[in-house]
Amino acid sequence: MKAWIPFVLVAAGLAAHTSAMADCIYPKSPDAPPDGATATKEQMIAASQDFKRYNADMNAYLECIKLEMDTTQPKDPAKLSPDEKKKAAEHHNQLAQKNNAAVDELQAVVGRFNEQLKIYKAKNQ
Repeated sequence: MKAWIPFVLVAAGLAAHTSAMADCIYPKSPDAPPDGATATKEQMIAASQDFKRYNADMNAYLECIKLEMDTTQPKDPAKLSPDEKKKAAEHHNQLAQKNNAAVDELQAVVGRFNEQLKIYKAKNQ
């Protein structure tokens, strides 16, 4: 029975780790921002709320990716076989690519909103 307890704990740890990785859900970007030249104040406020939500959701996704990178990094890479090292490096690179793509999208999406907001503010001064 003593041999079973460590297995149960390891299995529970793997299940928790797997569920943590499964929680990295890529957020849907908001619809295109309203045209700043013709938008109403209410439209701009609603869009601002959508883009703030998206920004928060994307930051949560990026934190999740970072957590996955931290938790899947081998504690002692010297003990890994060459194949395991290669797989770990590939996994790390995939996560880094996901992170970089998400940051690029976040900057582009929020940048489009900020551009329209600038137009709106210039029109309504």
